[in-house]
Amino acid sequence: MIDVLIIGSGIAGLTAAINASNNNSKVLVLSKTYPTHSQSVQAQGGINAVLYEDDDSIDTHVEDTYKASCKLSNKDNIKVMCQNAKETIYWLDSIGVPFNRTNKNKISQRKFGGTKKIRTCYSSDYTGLKILHTLYDRCLEQNIEFKSEHLLLNLIIENDKCIGVTALDIKEGTVKEFLSKTTILATGGYAGIYTNHTTNSYSNTADGIAIAFDAGVELSNMEFVQFHPTSLENSNILISESARGEGGYLLDEEENRFIDELKPRDEVARAIYERIEKNQKVYLDLRHLGIDKIKELMPQERRLALDYSNIKIEEQLLPITPASHYSMGGIKTDKDSKTNIKNLFACGECAEASIHGANRLGGNSLLEIVTFGKIAGINASNEAKQINEINKPNTISKEINRINEIYNYPNEINFYDKKDEIGKLLYDNLGLFRNEIKILDLIDKIKEIQSEIKSMGISDKSKFYNKNLVEFIEFKNIINVALLVCISALNRKESRGSHFRLDFPFELEDYEKNCIIKKLNDEIVFKFEEIR
Repeated sequence: MIDVLIIGSGIAGLTAAINASNNNSKVLVLSKTYPTHSQSVQAQGGINAVLYEDDDSIDTHVEDTYKASCKLSNKDNIKVMCQNAKETIYWLDSIGVPFNRTNKNKISQRKFGGTKKIRTCYSSDYTGLKILHTLYDRCLEQNIEFKSEHLLLNLIIENDKCIGVTALDIKEGTVKEFLSKTTILATGGYAGIYTNHTTNSYSNTADGIAIAFDAGVELSNMEFVQFHPTSLENSNILISESARGEGGYLLDEEENRFIDELKPRDEVARAIYERIEKNQKVYLDLRHLGIDKIKELMPQERRLALDYSNIKIEEQLLPITPASHYSMGGIKTDKDSKTNIKNLFACGECAEASIHGANRLGGNSLLEIVTFGKIAGINASNEAKQINEINKPNTISKEINRINEIYNYPNEINFYDKKDEIGKLLYDNLGLFRNEIKILDLIDKIKEIQSEIKSMGISDKSKFYNKNLVEFIEFKNIINVALLVCISALNRKESRGSHFRLDFPFELEDYEKNCIIKKLNDEIVFKFEEIR
């Protein structure tokens, strides 16, 4: 019997797995991709922590985080993260994460946007990748079981308790049932729904959030999507905030700086987008940093710029554009990583733990996913110890029928074209600047596509390793989550953090609340509630 079933093998999922295993629980990690393909590897710039309190304090870290959230976070939850940050970094260091160090052998730190102090620890510009690989090595040492290439299909809910999941074994093409005493969703965020306008990987398609919603799990603050100011023009490949943290400039067409590069991300991204909308180019200038510093601290940025833009950043200006990057909203959880469904936990970017609110600080995402990954793993393990057995449900036949039905859909409309279309519409209508007319137009278009789903079949009818089938299921998840983001954005009639309404350009006290959206009796129910 599985004690703790973890869906997702990024940093949050691996941290949960290690801690649940250390707590003497039998753990299984189920994921759509392999751990080393996780979105976590694209977190380049660093992880925040107050290590040296002679020039910083935990209270300052808390205040910086709360200020960035635009009052849409819980200070107690933020304190949990910030107070444990030093311990988190030293634990990562102890298990082998190769942080950069000063000549006095201290862990190096750099300054990120929206912060008063220098507190971002880093491993060149490969921080997420180095953390993930180290955690994965530790999981293998602890003999934690993995089943990769399994696509989550549904949560199994019996008497308002989660007792496992159904998933598609992608290699075999079969539906399988995984029962567990407790389940942790660590499936990543939903910024990837902005197809062709996102820094996220192709596999980041909001699956966990879509499936959780369908099972009656509450979602929160879905309107808040962060656009990273600097991605490569034409490819949307991320250029980390570390580039600006180390002294890079943002220049307009006339090579003038036009904004403080280390303002919060939403402000910087909007300033860039306004110029691009006027058909002007915007550049990241790193030439003055020198080749030695660039090679030491930004080797990945240098390689990406050369490979994908044919630009030598030590000699040339780098054309950039904002792109959808991170989702602040998600599955509503408390500071114990619990959802509104018993025995179901969530952590990482798929969870809304009342930390980031309307706008996330760079460097806080990696800190959050390690901190709450640990909390989720331990709490799920402890809860599992209170459960003796699970009654086997009869749900798998329903999922098999649902998959077989997809094979029988007529392939009259190309869903790949619709996926590209929705990505562009999301970027144009629900991007850095929004208004009611654009949001309503987008809602109509999404509902139209939803009504056509059964005309969007798959051309590949094979069973084994059918990526066409997987991508169709992912597309349905993208469309469903896009609608939830639209509804949330439409109802928040103000501007706050990453959510900027041209028709309501000011922050309003009446909206200093979390929005909650859930499925009840097959209807979408929306409300605002006080922050708690």
